[in-house]
Amino acid sequence: MSPAVGALRAGLRLWDRLSIYLPIILMGLLAMGTYWLVRNTPVAGPAAAEAAARHEPDYFMRRFSVKSFEGNGRLKSEVFGSEARHFPDTDTLEIDQPRIRTIDEKGQLTVATANRALSNGDGSEVQLFGNAVVVRDAGTDAQGRPLPRLEFRGEFLHAFLNTERIRSHKPVTLTRGADQFTADSMDFDNLERVMDLRGRVRGVLVPGTAR
Repeated sequence: MSPAVGALRAGLRLWDRLSIYLPIILMGLLAMGTYWLVRNTPVAGPAAAEAAARHEPDYFMRRFSVKSFEGNGRLKSEVFGSEARHFPDTDTLEIDQPRIRTIDEKGQLTVATANRALSNGDGSEVQLFGNAVVVRDAGTDAQGRPLPRLEFRGEFLHAFLNTERIRSHKPVTLTRGADQFTADSMDFDNLERVMDLRGRVRGVLVPGTAR
């Protein structure tokens, strides 16, 4: 037998022996690779684990009108605007040039306007920004007594429609019939007929105005 043939046979026997251990060697390399990846892969923190919701609108409305009704079909409110943007992360609706009409159970109308408005998801709270005006028409209360026209003006008004409350932490002007008041801040509760004026309060009362 020639030396070349002997070397070839020795090489084949060595390969046969190594092939027995080949699966074990491959598993070892795989385990080492996995360990290296785990050690060198950055750990995602809670903030990076799930993408934070960005404050971006998911839909727009332009030159729109939205109406809401009571369960009995009575018109409760109507919102007009030049443009509106809905933000899903806060479930709020931002409205440009809003005009909001609400009608209570007695049919009394209240209208709110401003440069911009921000409403919560169910429309029960509306924040009015810039040239904010809320006007409640004259009417009568549950006992039939006359209620004078009410008008609120300011750069910011926060209206709570379900509880008929209006607040502001900025200067406001209130006109009640012919009477007029100014204050640095205000909290008006229409259901309780309570007006809380704070800061520098000034008022002009006209004799004969219904109170």
